[in-house]
Amino acid sequence: MPKSKVRKKDSPAPVTDRRTPVKAKTSGPSHPIYVAVMLGMMLVGLLWLVVNYLAAEQIPFMAELGAWNFAVGFGFMIIGLFMTMRWR
Repeated sequence: MPKSKVRKKDSPAPVTDRRTPVKAKTSGPSHPIYVAVMLGMMLVGLLWLVVNYLAAEQIPFMAELGAWNFAVGFGFMIIGLFMTMRWR
């Protein structure tokens, strides 16, 4: 029977990484105005829906919009939620 090959043992020195390290771009926290606008958009959307439920018949332009008031209110809230993705 043939003799098996003798394997080399791992050297005790660790293998160095040959890749060049790349620094990640670090960006600071969001501007306070950005946070205020983001929260403001969500609150405006919420207030729009609350006013729509409570007093839409007494406000002429809201009465003309009818069911589109839901789209306006949820639109403001969705814009605020999309802004949270860029918030740092």
